[in-house]
Amino acid sequence: MAVGPTTRRRQLGSDLRRLRERKGLTLEEAGAGVGISKATLSRYETKEGSVKWPTVDALCRQYDVSDGEREALVELAKGAKIQGWWRSLADPIPESMNLMLTLEDEVLSEDHFACMYVPGLLQTRAYAEAVHRASEMRCTEKEVQHMVDIRMKRQELLKREQPPHIWAVIDEAAIRRRVGGRNTMRDQLLHLLTVSDCPDVTVQILPFSTGAHAAAVGSFTILGGQTAHLDVVYVDIIGGGLFMEKPKEIERYRLAFQYLRAQALDIDASADLIRSVAKES
Repeated sequence: MAVGPTTRRRQLGSDLRRLRERKGLTLEEAGAGVGISKATLSRYETKEGSVKWPTVDALCRQYDVSDGEREALVELAKGAKIQGWWRSLADPIPESMNLMLTLEDEVLSEDHFACMYVPGLLQTRAYAEAVHRASEMRCTEKEVQHMVDIRMKRQELLKREQPPHIWAVIDEAAIRRRVGGRNTMRDQLLHLLTVSDCPDVTVQILPFSTGAHAAAVGSFTILGGQTAHLDVVYVDIIGGGLFMEKPKEIERYRLAFQYLRAQALDIDASADLIRSVAKES
C-alpha cells in the first residue's frame, strides 16, 4: 500500500521530535534557532496542522542530520497535504469521522472489537441505516442516508488491489441483537459469512460462554499504520469517538485484542455460530 499524506505527516512529526531530542534542544531553543515559536514547533512534532518545508529544511540543518535524511524529511513535508475522496462531498461530515477516514485511507490493518453492532466495514446498507436511525435520533432521513453513503464508500477499501487486513472479534450479543427487523438481520449475518471468506477478512465470535473478558470498556478499533509507532486506537463513545496514540495506551489495547482473539471461537466455529443464528432469524 502506498504511503499516504497522513502517514507522511505523522512520520515527519515523530522524526522531528526524535532529532531535536537527540540534539538535546528544548522546543523553545530549537524554534528560536529557525525563527519559529515554541508552539509552532510543538504542532510540527505533534502532527497537527500543515508544515512548511523550508522550515523543516532549516530544522534538519540545525539538528546536523545527513543530507540524505534532510532531503527525505523535506520530501515528507512537501507531501504532507491531506486530501481524500471524502473532501469532495457536498455535505459536511463530523470531525471525528473526518479523522477516521483520513487514517483509514492509509492503514495496513484494522483490528476491531465490536460488542454492540457488526463493525461498519462489514455492514449491509439496510443494517447500517437501522443503526444510524437508532443512534442519531435527531437526524433527518437525508442526514442518515448521507452517513450511510459514507459508510458504504468506506467499504471500497476492501476491494483495493492491496486491501488492509480486517480482523474482527464480534461479541455474540452483536449477532443476536435484531437490528432493523428479521430480514435485515438475517441478510446481515449472511453477508458477514460472505465477507469472512475473503482472504483479507478474519471474523471471530466471542461467545457468551466466555463470561468476563478483556474489553469490558466497549468497542474499539486498532488502526495499523506503516510502522507500529504510527498505530492509532479509536474508541466508540456517544456523539463520536476518541482517538489514542500514546504508546502505553496503544499497547494496552493491543494486549486486550490479543486476549479477545484467544478467548473467541476459532474461525470455523465462529462461522458455524453465525450460520446457526441466521437460521433462527
